[in-house]
Amino acid sequence: MTLSLARRADRFPDRTAVVDISEERLYAPAETIHDDRVTYGELSTIATRTAERLATLDIGPGDTVCLVSRNRVASLALFFACRRLGATFAPISHLLTPASVERPFDVLEPDLVVSEAAQRDLVRSIPFDRSVTLDELTEADRESVDFDDRRSEGGAGENPLLVLHGETGRPLAGYSAAAVERNCVTGVVAWGVAANDVAPLTGPLSTPAALVRVALSVLYAGGTLLLDRAFDPGDAVTAIVEEDATLLAGRETALRDIAAESGFADATNSLQRVVCEGPIPEDVTAAYRDRELPVAQVYGRLECPTALSQGFEGRSSASTSETDGTAVGRPVPDCQARLVDDEGTVLDGQATGRLQLSGPMVADGYVTAAGTDDENWYASAELQSEDYDEADDRGEFADGWFDTGDRARRDADGRYYLE
Repeated sequence: MTLSLARRADRFPDRTAVVDISEERLYAPAETIHDDRVTYGELSTIATRTAERLATLDIGPGDTVCLVSRNRVASLALFFACRRLGATFAPISHLLTPASVERPFDVLEPDLVVSEAAQRDLVRSIPFDRSVTLDELTEADRESVDFDDRRSEGGAGENPLLVLHGETGRPLAGYSAAAVERNCVTGVVAWGVAANDVAPLTGPLSTPAALVRVALSVLYAGGTLLLDRAFDPGDAVTAIVEEDATLLAGRETALRDIAAESGFADATNSLQRVVCEGPIPEDVTAAYRDRELPVAQVYGRLECPTALSQGFEGRSSASTSETDGTAVGRPVPDCQARLVDDEGTVLDGQATGRLQLSGPMVADGYVTAAGTDDENWYASAELQSEDYDEADDRGEFADGWFDTGDRARRDADGRYYLE
């Protein structure tokens, strides 16, 4: 099984890939959802047509396409269209400000910017005039393209398939198709994501947790994604109940808000497991464990969407160490983790130190600014720049390892706890 959407469309064309629950009307009543079902065959067709329209706009191997949008089916189609063309897909958060939205563009210098009409004010702040709205892209001419989406790697040359940015617009991490696929495999192996899973999307598709850990992993397994243009806990609970969702993944705020909804008890009837970005307070996980739902806390980074994870055996009967709010479990399959001291010496056994990661799911490195060749440009030169923001959470790539800069403790059983 590969990252290819066309292969899934060939195998199960009529299986539902995405249920778009976004309200058709701007001021729809609370907890009202729309039900626009998109099959794997239809999603693949949309991706093909999108690739053909991009080709008409001279997008091809080595080019970069940025997307500024909320969650839409078109966002997923654009990702797969870029894969088919060998282009780089770079989703830009619509939550950035007019000042910070310039930061990723200063580095990427994209060949095309695609945006939804609702982001027109934000797009005006982008210093690139080669842009189209999603509606304009849909209406563009289509050019027949000779590509084979069934190849295992996708893309051409050394450009990344995917580039993701930090919460403030920097840094930017690049992922090859192989690295994206390994992260999807993590979801299948670590949490048992399967074709019968239905999962609501609780975060923006511009983030590694929502796009890679959830959306692409669910589609990779042949499951169904419940997509809302913007997360709303009431709508999420309604969708979980109506679609019999089985897997819930999200950050503390989303999980807390869902648990506070009046329909939460009904929503937990179909849910089978919960994956949450850790560490989070015990009262949040307790709300789900009290409903007999197994919960796994995970640790991920921009540079590695999922590195550490608890097992689902950590239920209400789990040991204190397993349910500790700082616990984030063991390395996921194929991910290597180690601790080093301030001098860089690797620490064995029980220890506390700086967490480093390695493996096929780790990003290939930071995307550098034009004219620089240091993959850690952000972690070095920008530290002295006037626009340096300490909120930019960055580490360093060196000698096959990514140094997160985070401090962690490892116990005698190999479990990790964030300090």
